[in-house]
Amino acid sequence: MFESKRWTLKNIDGPSPFELAMMVLSLVSVVIVLTITFGRLDTETNKVLLYIDSSICVIFLSKFFYGLFKARNKTYYLRHHWIDFVASIPAIEALRFARIFQILRVIRLIRMSRSLLIPLLRQRKQTTLASLLVAMVLILATASVLILLVESAEPNANIQTAEQAIWWALVTISTVGYGDFYPVSTIGHVIGGLVIISGVSFFGVISGYMASVFVAPDETERQEEQDAKEAHKEQINSKLEAALEQMQQNQLQMEQNQQEMLTEITKLRQQLDKP
Repeated sequence: MFESKRWTLKNIDGPSPFELAMMVLSLVSVVIVLTITFGRLDTETNKVLLYIDSSICVIFLSKFFYGLFKARNKTYYLRHHWIDFVASIPAIEALRFARIFQILRVIRLIRMSRSLLIPLLRQRKQTTLASLLVAMVLILATASVLILLVESAEPNANIQTAEQAIWWALVTISTVGYGDFYPVSTIGHVIGGLVIISGVSFFGVISGYMASVFVAPDETERQEEQDAKEAHKEQINSKLEAALEQMQQNQLQMEQNQQEMLTEITKLRQQLDKP
């Protein structure tokens, strides 16, 4: 009963950032498979899409085996996540449609949750990592496909293959700029500029995240030290209050004793004054 209630409350809180990221990547994977299956694209563009799809499959498989490693009951995990493994096998595009079940599962969690933003804000580190993962895949995929489509129509272009397009996207987003492959068309220059801006923003976020990772332990230690000081102060205050209360009780007792003594003295005087 307790486990069922706990599971329900977890679902109400909403999906985790990585579950949302996997849902987005699943949508991208399904769109890629549909494009490969029904789109009339040239061979090199299809190769780019296959490379992207394979990379997404590697991410899915990594998440699956990580979840399997962390699971306490591995049989239960395999029984409920086997379809995720099947849908993550590379080079078999038809299996990728099984990702729809994961998409529906996350959508169900979103519909059951009271708020989608609050759980993401509570798990800022996971949200940052999941956002960086999705952004990296989307930027590399979009840049590779667009630059290949644009440059392949130029006679003097040196980006002609899927491998060259992906390498250019990687070099450009990292702002390294080897110069071995570069766009020659105006639209290609615009795409390159957008990728550079995205790369600068991307690695800026990574730098901020890494800084927070190294700074966070210091903040935790300071917080623990502050909590210890507060606890020590509360302990001292409680002891002082107890001592003051004891002093007040002692004073009341002394006043009561004095009153009793005065009463006795008065009685003795009255007896002595009698003839």
